[in-house]
Amino acid sequence: MSGFSEQTILITGASGGLGAAVVRAFLSTGATVVGVSMRWAAKAEPDPRLLALDADLSNFEGARQAVTAALEETGRVDALVHLVGGFSGGKPAAETSEDDWERMMSLNLRTACHTIRAALPHMLKARRGRILAIGSRTGLEPGAGTSAYNASKAALHALIRSVAAEVKDMGVTANAVVPSVIDTPANRAAMPKADPSLWVRPEAIASLLVWLASEEAGDVNGALIPIYGRA
Repeated sequence: MSGFSEQTILITGASGGLGAAVVRAFLSTGATVVGVSMRWAAKAEPDPRLLALDADLSNFEGARQAVTAALEETGRVDALVHLVGGFSGGKPAAETSEDDWERMMSLNLRTACHTIRAALPHMLKARRGRILAIGSRTGLEPGAGTSAYNASKAALHALIRSVAAEVKDMGVTANAVVPSVIDTPANRAAMPKADPSLWVRPEAIASLLVWLASEEAGDVNGALIPIYGRA
């Protein structure tokens, strides 16, 4: 796959169960990776092409500072790969607390809004860029007991498709990868009786994200791409 050796890829949620695989995948292309997460810069594995940043993306200023740091270090942001997210569920909508609603909307929607707002103007100026996010199957196929999570992911899907419509003639694309359950340590711990062989491997998602960030994927815009494994 061509074109990554001179590129800068900004990856949020870089220290999570999915983030580690995505960071490795983009580093393997020869790209420079700016990895953003909470309290991980001192713990990130050293690599000459990895800039590890601590940032709170729940507010716009944190996102702006992360994008500014990437631009100051490399002079460009070619792709934003937004992995930040969280899950809360188990109760009907009428019993879901205000805190859970707020937490899901903050983690799954507002962080994306802030980071896209910070990164997109630079892509539009360059007339080239990729915006990628991680949605959720339940944002497309809602089930019982996870209403706040479902709604926040559905809103993320709508945000990505709205941005895609706005940038379609400007050299930028926006897409979301929509997994079922991802095989991460956190999900294995939360569901010890489940069969993780049915879940989606982080490496499979990472490979798809790398392709979507490439020049070859330039005709894909506004897509919500399912990657369900056998779940």
